[in-house]
Amino acid sequence: MRVYELFLRGGPVMWPLLALSVMTLSYGFDRAWFWLKLLRQEDFIVRQVLAAARVDWHKAEEFARQARSLPIGRFLLAPLELQEPDPETFHLAMEAAADREFIQMRRGNQFFETVVALSPLLGLLGTVTGLIATFDSLDIGNVAGTDTGKAAAGIGEALLTTAAGMIVAIMALIFYRIFVSLQTQQTDYFFTVGNELELIYRQIGYAPTSGKSSSKDDN
Repeated sequence: MRVYELFLRGGPVMWPLLALSVMTLSYGFDRAWFWLKLLRQEDFIVRQVLAAARVDWHKAEEFARQARSLPIGRFLLAPLELQEPDPETFHLAMEAAADREFIQMRRGNQFFETVVALSPLLGLLGTVTGLIATFDSLDIGNVAGTDTGKAAAGIGEALLTTAAGMIVAIMALIFYRIFVSLQTQQTDYFFTVGNELELIYRQIGYAPTSGKSSSKDDN
């Protein structure tokens, strides 16, 4: 049996499930591309910026600015582009930038959560409507007069929609768990990188007696 015929046998509930599956794949591939670009480049960017920060703050800022299309680049650029900040301002700039980037990283989470919750319910709705069609075709008092074709179609609709709803929910749940795991890793990574950059600034770049960045003054 062809897929299209199997789809039609599932009844009208299959259409919203199809829409959810297409949207889930679309969101999933979009977020996968986002994470692929980030994970492939961020270690190199961090090494560049931190190495430059130990020698020349302006060079570190330039490297971060070149990478501002990525979350890690914008995160590092936020404190580096400040004009001679004190350590507290430097730290606050990193925190604010991290919060903004984490919001972007969590984009799509609510959609996946909604699909995980909604798809099984739509499948259950299809099950109920299929069973209703089955019972409507049964003639309890006259077995010979029962329309077995309609009964089988109703059972088939019930089973297909249940399976389809579970498949869409499982697909969305896989995407959701992968992306949440990546978001957690990035939170730890940003925290580690931010601490290292702040430590470099406190040790090398900031002159507490004058309240200015010594490396920038030298330039």
